[in-house]
Amino acid sequence: MKPVNEQTILITGATDGIGKLTALQLAKQNAYILIHGRNETKVVSVVNEIKNTTGNKNIEGFVADLSSLDEVRKLASDILEKHDKLDVLINNAGAGFAAPRYGKDGTETRLTVNYLAPFLLTHLLLPALKNSAGSRIVNVSSAGQAPIHFDDIMLEKKFDGVEAYCQSKLALIMFSIDLAEQLKSERITVNSLHPGTYLDTNMVREAGVTPWGKPETGADAEVFLATSPQLENITGKYFDVKKETKAHSQAYDAKARKKLWELSIELTGLTEKVN
Repeated sequence: MKPVNEQTILITGATDGIGKLTALQLAKQNAYILIHGRNETKVVSVVNEIKNTTGNKNIEGFVADLSSLDEVRKLASDILEKHDKLDVLINNAGAGFAAPRYGKDGTETRLTVNYLAPFLLTHLLLPALKNSAGSRIVNVSSAGQAPIHFDDIMLEKKFDGVEAYCQSKLALIMFSIDLAEQLKSERITVNSLHPGTYLDTNMVREAGVTPWGKPETGADAEVFLATSPQLENITGKYFDVKKETKAHSQAYDAKARKKLWELSIELTGLTEKVN
């Protein structure tokens, strides 16, 4: 893998919390940072703040509401227009327990933002990731995991914000395992992680939870998965912060993963094959 100061790194949800701290850490190492957020004013502000704080002028901002899959498509298009190589994609953006039930597309917010958006965005950015030898995909999941409701994935029959969140986070881990296998020959690694429990972020506070830990530990973990030489050929794994561990048992059920993949292809309108 290239030295960090030669890498182009995209971080979604990087205008506050763990994502912003991750961007700051990597900017200090002189990586070329692509920051995504859903609020244009905030994106501009954070881009300028990171430039001024680190002295790194290679910071770019991109705007998209990940609860809209059309905006995800435009985000991918905007990035590919400027960058034909991408060394690291960190799917960090997330919607928590307390997010509105429905997003811009009228679909369940947590499933769309936490799972369908990264599923789609990752696929669309694969050409740029393939153009950079030894690239990495880091999917930010959670220790909060619940089995997939295949018969009612949007939880229309019986909605619960916590259940919806936990389901979406397990889906992201399942996707990571399958994509890692598909991309092995491309020298692209795909890993997922739990960044820490109830860290002091807006998402946690909005859910009415008293924070347990500092967001810096989550950023450290994301940077570790994105850049550590120790993980050079490690792929398809799930980490609790920086320690490899096991996810929910459904993540290792090949039939369940296949079912989820097929459903995800249908919900995102992608063609079945990884391009």
